[in-house]
Formats: sequence, C-alpha cells, structure tokens
Amino acid sequence: MKWEGNRESDNVEDRRGDSDGGGGFGFGGRSVGIGTIAVALLASYFFGINPVTVINLLSGGGLGGGITPHQQAPAQRPPADDAAARFVRVVLADTEDVWTAQFRAQGGNYVKPVLVLFSGRTRTQCGQGESATGPFYCPADQKIYIDLSFYKLMRERFKADGEFAQAYVIAHEVGHHVQNLMGISGKVDTARRNATQTRANALSVRMELQADCFAGVWAFHANEARAILESGDVDSALKAATAIGDDALQRQAQGQVVPDSFTHGTSAQRVRWFKRGIATGLVTDCDTFKARQL
Repeated sequence: MKWEGNRESDNVEDRRGDSDGGGGFGFGGRSVGIGTIAVALLASYFFGINPVTVINLLSGGGLGGGITPHQQAPAQRPPADDAAARFVRVVLADTEDVWTAQFRAQGGNYVKPVLVLFSGRTRTQCGQGESATGPFYCPADQKIYIDLSFYKLMRERFKADGEFAQAYVIAHEVGHHVQNLMGISGKVDTARRNATQTRANALSVRMELQADCFAGVWAFHANEARAILESGDVDSALKAATAIGDDALQRQAQGQVVPDSFTHGTSAQRVRWFKRGIATGLVTDCDTFKARQL
C-alpha cells in the first residue's frame, strides 16, 4: 500500500501508556497472553460476554476486575517518529478526504471522527473499552478506538497481514461513523431493542456488512485520487475479511457454526460486500438493509 508522504490527520489521540492503559494486555495488575485475549475476543464476539469477565476467570482473577474511576489525562498526539501511529494517521486522513467529498456531493457536512490509540483499556462514553474486544467505534463520543496490538493478533491468530488489511480495519470502523452521521445506527439500535435476539443479530449483520461495503467505497475513491493500491493489497484485505467472518471464527473457537448467533456476517458475505464497495465506489450500492440476499 502506498501511503508514505500522504497527509496525516490531526484527529488521532494517543492514550497509550496512560493510567487507563496498563501497559498493553494487562488486567487487574496481571499480564495475560495473546491466547487469553483471543478467547475473550471470541466470547464477546459471539455470546455477548464481557471480555473482562472471561479474562479474569482465565487468568485467576475471579469475577472482579473493576477499575477505579479517575480523570482522563489530557489528549496528546502520537510521537512524530512512531511509524505505526503515522500509518494510522495517514489512513484516517485518507478516509477524511474521501468521506468529506462524498458528503459534500450530497449537500452534507462530514464530521471527522477522532481515532484513539490505547493499550489494554480506556474509557469511552460507551463504557470501558478493552483491547480484547478489538477495534470499535463509539457513537456517543464519535471516536474510533484501537489497540495496535490487534494487528499482531491479525497476523498470528488470523493469518491476515499487510498494510492494506490494517487500513481496511480502520476504514470499517470509519464506516460505522458514517452510518452514525447518516442516522442509520440510531434506527437500527431502536429496531434491535424491540426485536427478538435472532432478529437483533440479523440487523447487526447488515450493519457490519454495510460498514465493510463503506470500507470498499473508501478504497475505491482513495485509489482513484491517490493510487494507493499495490499488487496484492486487495487480496490482503479480502483475507482479513475472510478470517474474521462469523462462521470462520465460530469454527475456530467452538468447532461448529451457529448462524442465528451471527453478528458480523460470514466470511463470504464480508468479502462480497467489501468487493461491491471497492468495485463501484457508490454509497448507494451499500444498502444491505434492502438487499434480499447478503
């Protein structure tokens, strides 16, 4: 992926190493391995179990693990010589440019999200964020949260590597921000509250697949404007999408697939919708909620 020398966003907040972070994958004063993190991630992903609960049980901490509230440290920017953070800033800037243009073309105004780098855990307006849940978007504060150790998990646990695969992860979370600005998230949240668990899960799948499609829309326009794609880049993103499909993760975690519990879509569905977005670059092609077949 060609990104060196491109514009860097100023909307990245670095909380790594602050007192909320705990210096990486540490919980309640204990360090836990990447295997424990993966199990907690899968438990949260499929069964709605608080990953902190799983981590505490697996690491001998019981059901406690509460964190004493304290005031968040002032926001700070990542160090200029931090290559990983610089990559994140460039990708975020690229999404800003694409979505600003897309919203402007429709007579709207794109409000740029803040991306927060953290380690271990951090506070959000959606509750406490944990590394074990993977990257996530909080609509209440319009911030994207990511522990960069997730990229190591992608490489080692899910065998998904490459800079464009990492960019896809960010673009997917930005896709959730776009859904929030468009009012889609609020409508879906309301519908999910009044639905059965199976129906609520099905709505979540459509939300996630649309975010995948929006990630593809970003890639289409970014490449058209700045020629960011190199040979193998799209394949690396598709590999990442395949690795984190509900069916693939369930099969890896529990040896069987339970479709009614899907919340993100199958590997094939995630690939299909990302490819749809990157093929046309049209937001209107990403209406997963009207699609008869996902």
